[in-house]
Amino acid sequence: MVREQPLPERVTLLGIRHHGPGSARMVEAALAAVRPEVVLIEGPPEGDALLRHVPDLTPPVALLLHDEAEPARAAFWPFAEFSPEWRAMRWAHANDVPVRFFDLPAAASLDDTTSESDGSDQPKPALDPLGTLAEAAGFDDPERWWEDVVEHHTDPRDLAEAVAEAMGALREEFADQVDARTLRREAAMRQNVRQALKDVEGPVAVVAGAWHVPALRTLPPASVDAAALKGLPRRKVSGTWVPWSHGRLASSSGYGAGVDSPGWYAHLWECAERGDAVPRWFAKACAVLRAEDLPASTASAVEAVRLADALAAMRGRPSPGLSEVMEASLAVLCGGDATPLRLVHEQLVVGERLGEVGDEVPTSPLAADLARLQRRLRLPPGAAVKPIRLDLRKDTDRERSKLLRRLEVLDVPWGTPDATRTLGTFAEAWQLLWRPEFAVALAVAARHGTTVEAAARTVLMTRASAATRVVDAAETLSRSVGCEIPEAVAASRQALDRCAAAATDALELLAALPDLATTVRYGSVRGTDPELLRVALHGLLARGAVGLPLACRGVDEDTAERAVRAVEGADDAVRLAADEEHRDTWQRALKSLVAMPDAHGLPTGRATRLLWETGALDSDEVAARLHRAVSLASGATAFVAGFLRGSAALLTADPRLFGVVDEWLTGLSGADFAAALPLLRRAVGEFSPAERRMLGDRVRGTAAGGAVASGDWDEDLAARLAEHVRDLLAAHA
Repeated sequence: MVREQPLPERVTLLGIRHHGPGSARMVEAALAAVRPEVVLIEGPPEGDALLRHVPDLTPPVALLLHDEAEPARAAFWPFAEFSPEWRAMRWAHANDVPVRFFDLPAAASLDDTTSESDGSDQPKPALDPLGTLAEAAGFDDPERWWEDVVEHHTDPRDLAEAVAEAMGALREEFADQVDARTLRREAAMRQNVRQALKDVEGPVAVVAGAWHVPALRTLPPASVDAAALKGLPRRKVSGTWVPWSHGRLASSSGYGAGVDSPGWYAHLWECAERGDAVPRWFAKACAVLRAEDLPASTASAVEAVRLADALAAMRGRPSPGLSEVMEASLAVLCGGDATPLRLVHEQLVVGERLGEVGDEVPTSPLAADLARLQRRLRLPPGAAVKPIRLDLRKDTDRERSKLLRRLEVLDVPWGTPDATRTLGTFAEAWQLLWRPEFAVALAVAARHGTTVEAAARTVLMTRASAATRVVDAAETLSRSVGCEIPEAVAASRQALDRCAAAATDALELLAALPDLATTVRYGSVRGTDPELLRVALHGLLARGAVGLPLACRGVDEDTAERAVRAVEGADDAVRLAADEEHRDTWQRALKSLVAMPDAHGLPTGRATRLLWETGALDSDEVAARLHRAVSLASGATAFVAGFLRGSAALLTADPRLFGVVDEWLTGLSGADFAAALPLLRRAVGEFSPAERRMLGDRVRGTAAGGAVASGDWDEDLAARLAEHVRDLLAAHA
């Protein structure tokens, strides 16, 4: 039997809830009373070297540690201003007391082979200690229970022992639900406590999650803990501090130790000394609503405070909590409307405050170069979506665009192109949103170069040399032109020629045209000669056009869908960047496809539609082809579905073509109509809401928004339609 020794009295165990303001106050009060000679904090020991930078940080921040050999193998340890661990770090630095992390090494946490189980066949269920205690106290919400018991506690210094006793009772009752990794972590914690007891003769303070406190109150023989830690992986781990956000501290982000309301907790912490948290909260809520042009007066804020106080008194709570505050906001400030309340929740309850890291904090040369560019281009990272518009004729905006595109190549999508805004050749629209996990992507990309430009150049050159398909080479060329890296442009152009020479699939050649056409159109803006790229586009177009009709013969549905996408993309590219001669070449290819009797109906119908829209086929010719297609038993649905793709405006404007399609549809049997639905739904699904209403008006025989023009109600037809709809619903039930 293992003999355990009680923990020496000079060790003070502070069991905390991660990111809890009440626990943070408890820790600060306990440290001020104990005056320890060393402070141990739950966290990976590899982060000890970075603790000296705490004064240079503005939370929320996170400790980022990664495997030097595989930077993508990384993990974060976040801290907010109200995190108990952060308050312990700040107290230790302010009082010149050594502070250490004393958890399991990060090398073990980063290793994929580290098992979460104890070796048994059945995984043990996870236990929520706070939920269990809340349920025992009669609360259905663990957050609310903790808020009542801890966050509003008037004297936090007496909480440590009470929390330890409660957790001790839970650990005793649910001992079989403690997983193997937790036991290893606690063995590492005890080993580090032993080391601290050797290093100092005075008091030792230990700040750890409350769940671990019962395992630290006694010390088994050191050999037992050493055996539990035997065989842990060893890795060379590097790290830094990175900005974090309240949104990433929230439970909804997937963070295991997250809280539901980091913004609310930050507000409680900031107002702790003044004691006016609730009035100030409603003042902020009114400011948020007024910023969106919603009514929110000072009188309403006063009434909301009174209602929150009354709700707390009715429920026997020490002071209004988040539930009372939000209910009062809904009733008074939002008039019972949940939509503006969601705005308050997003901006205040969760919040998107982004931390800051000082210049003295070590980082990779690549991350340092990015920070320099952000300052020079006046593009600070933010945790909220920020739309920007760039004029590429201006040097600063062009440099901003280059930076965003180069980061995109490095898998750091800070900016997302706004495809909903078409601004022309010389303008771009972006949506900026900085995510903390981009720090890991930067660490991974650092192996490609020490600057953003150099790293992007390496990635693009590698992609160009590895390209085996025409579409991949064309995409790399487009990205290289957007990034304005001449060496990558040249390499991608060579890769395009190499892949095109080996390609035999006409659809593959045509699929590369959209990217290439965009590059041709915007190449001059990016400092690239568009004529050199236009030659490549014409070469791919000529070869793809020749092979298009044969590529659509005897193909299956998937290949037909691929052919339609290739035809649509190539047609857009021809209109955008091809010269007159090659436009004629493309039209001849479409006419050859339409004339081929055994080509698949889907691309054939789409080609017919494109020729009609450009005037190469008039309505009489199209009507004849539609009649011929729908008169055949096979392929009619595919042809009509291909023809319907695109805009519905021209179709509704031509009564003859509309009548042909309408006559075919109404003549289908119930079984044939049900079989045609998937293809037809896909085609009609591309119509805009306005176009669908227009088609509906035509089918009903009305003008847009007008009354029925003529015709009596047909009871027999209505009954047949109703019966058919019921059959369809039953078939999909």
